[in-house]
Amino acid sequence: MQTWLVGGAVRDKLLGIPAKDRDWVVVGATPEEMLAAGFTRADADFPVFIHPQTGEEYALARVECKTGCGYKGFEIHAGPDVTLEQDLKRRDFTINAMAMNEDGEVVDPFHGRDDLQNGRIRHVSDAFSEDPLRLLRAARFTARFHRHGFHIAHETHRLMQEMAQSGELRSLTPARIWSEMSRALSEPNPEVFFRVLHSSGALKDVFPELANCLGADARSHQALPELLETLALVAKQTSDPVKRWAALLFLLHQCDTS
Repeated sequence: MQTWLVGGAVRDKLLGIPAKDRDWVVVGATPEEMLAAGFTRADADFPVFIHPQTGEEYALARVECKTGCGYKGFEIHAGPDVTLEQDLKRRDFTINAMAMNEDGEVVDPFHGRDDLQNGRIRHVSDAFSEDPLRLLRAARFTARFHRHGFHIAHETHRLMQEMAQSGELRSLTPARIWSEMSRALSEPNPEVFFRVLHSSGALKDVFPELANCLGADARSHQALPELLETLALVAKQTSDPVKRWAALLFLLHQCDTS
């Protein structure tokens, strides 16, 4: 049984940013062995366990297989036969697909550290397109790391455009869309979130009112449309997502009445 720190905690550690949470993956263990070690189940149907001392979540290494449409169409296999690299391969971006052991050794099969150094948000594999929510996550991470010079890799942006054209975004529930959007409004550059969604063609499905207001021309322009420029100015004045959301709605109203 091997335990690895994975995902955003490793990414942020390498960037020198304090990590908000820590995610752990356990390789080579069965559910029975986890329970025998004092862990408790976090979910009856999912291979995630709660550490008896820290209360942190530890997930068994797993692989996922697409079986249907939308974000629910997946089968999961978790077991001692699943390798660390297989678990990392199912993740969204290379910068989130690294693992670190207790000695500080980093396992980086998809060159996430190189992408960190070059400010690239790049998908791990074409399986990225199997979950339409990942398109919104790409936009949100760009909004988070924009001030550090991050951008979406060209090949990832092309894949996002294909995802938007496929219509799978329409399988997302309003609750999932709102969850990502509300988190994006808390990021340092929320205007970038909407800019990325618009340039990929996704905004018309997740926020059609804003897409109509921005217009088709804004998708190809390098400069921010005036509405998003104003949102960027508001974001510099307040970090309160409620105030940012109120400002965005006001700007939309101004657009509708102009």
